[in-house]
Amino acid sequence: MMEWEVVIGLETHVQLSTASKIFSGASTAFGAAPNTQASAVDIALPGVLPVLNKGAVERAIRFGLAIGAKINRRSVFARKNYFYPDLPKGYQISQYELPIVEGGEIRILTSQGEKSIRLTRAHLEEDAGKSLHEDFHGMSGIDLNRAGTPLLEIVSEPDMRSAEEAVAYAKALHALVRWIDICDGNMQEGSFRCDANVSVRRKGDPNFGTRREIKNLNSFRFLQQAIEYEVKWQIETLEDGGRIEQATVLFDPDTGETRAMRTKEDAHDYRYFPDPDLPPLVLSEEWIERVRGELPELPHMKQERYQRELGLSAYDAQTLTQSREMAAYFEDVVARLGGAEGGAAKTAANWVMVELSGALNRSGLAIEQAPVTSAQLARLIARIRDNTISGKIAKELFDAIWQGEATGEDAVDTLIERKGLKQISDVGALTAIVEEVIAANPKSVDEYRGGKEKALNALVGQAMKATKGKANPAQLAELFRNKLAS
Repeated sequence: MMEWEVVIGLETHVQLSTASKIFSGASTAFGAAPNTQASAVDIALPGVLPVLNKGAVERAIRFGLAIGAKINRRSVFARKNYFYPDLPKGYQISQYELPIVEGGEIRILTSQGEKSIRLTRAHLEEDAGKSLHEDFHGMSGIDLNRAGTPLLEIVSEPDMRSAEEAVAYAKALHALVRWIDICDGNMQEGSFRCDANVSVRRKGDPNFGTRREIKNLNSFRFLQQAIEYEVKWQIETLEDGGRIEQATVLFDPDTGETRAMRTKEDAHDYRYFPDPDLPPLVLSEEWIERVRGELPELPHMKQERYQRELGLSAYDAQTLTQSREMAAYFEDVVARLGGAEGGAAKTAANWVMVELSGALNRSGLAIEQAPVTSAQLARLIARIRDNTISGKIAKELFDAIWQGEATGEDAVDTLIERKGLKQISDVGALTAIVEEVIAANPKSVDEYRGGKEKALNALVGQAMKATKGKANPAQLAELFRNKLAS
């Protein structure tokens, strides 16, 4: 079988978090009744003029600075001409030859390691309306509420070589636009949606294959499924002697397949020309520097700091910086534990990534809604570290606090006292239990003395059971070793 290389580039439409549209004062709020938020400016009725939204420009600058891109001090709005029922103007105001942002990169972490994905550009534009097919029989309805909604279209270079890399890039970009507060990232509401340009070529071939663009992917799962199907389809078509034609395709989640929608247009098909109603956008150095000064510590900076100062792995650092809220929660836990000494940061990271994240996923809650506060989690970890409770008991306490059995910063200590969960550390009492377990489990004793280290785990497990989880497993293991060595 011939070996193929996959080439993927993504175009991502990010809805900017302004209260009003990019060229009018109409609301951008989601969920309004159809056609109640489309102003005369949004649909270009005669005599109206667009006025650029300063907040949209500022968000574009913020993004460009966050990815280390070139911010063009002068950019131009153009008219992109095409006919579609939900585009009442007959054109879309976008940026073409001179976008506001050029270059930059997004760093991703995959199973193959870290990789940088280059960005071509990010430009401001307005959204079109929406065609509604489900509620009409034999007809389509048009809702123009989205018309004029501010978008930042972010275009990557074709640097991705697998669906895994494309999803990692999309997730990193999604996290970043939320982190710098330019987009709410709500994919179900269309605030963040991707178009994937996919082609294949023979390994070693310097030329790109013919690409097909998969439109409007609004979940990471659909993005992965669509790319994997499209890659398989293109390879099979070429190996069967067929040829790929440039096209725009849609992904059907029900069948897991892509289907051609129309022949793909090129830039010249849109007959771009500068919008005569909008002057060039000129940015002052003072404005750009003010935006730079307001940027928070960025995800990649935090990741580097977590690895350098807290001794975390690249994977842990990336996981903990998926959102500003998660990073803030984690940092508060570490601060309350006194910093990174003695492995406290790694322990905190494990609890946030495993126990806390698992509980959030099961409950469908955001981290800022977590019933277990950062102060409570820090106290819980502190009680493990000072040998007051075992790890097993700690998980039971975590669940109890999650269920509301105790509240407040002292919830952990309150429950330990109320439930009598303090770890047994009396050597005499533990030694007696160890001797009983040894007497009751001769087979495991013989296996351990015969060199099977795993047999020790079975003995420790029996002792933990006898203490109802209140003993320190490491202390028990040491007692068993001493007894069985004599």
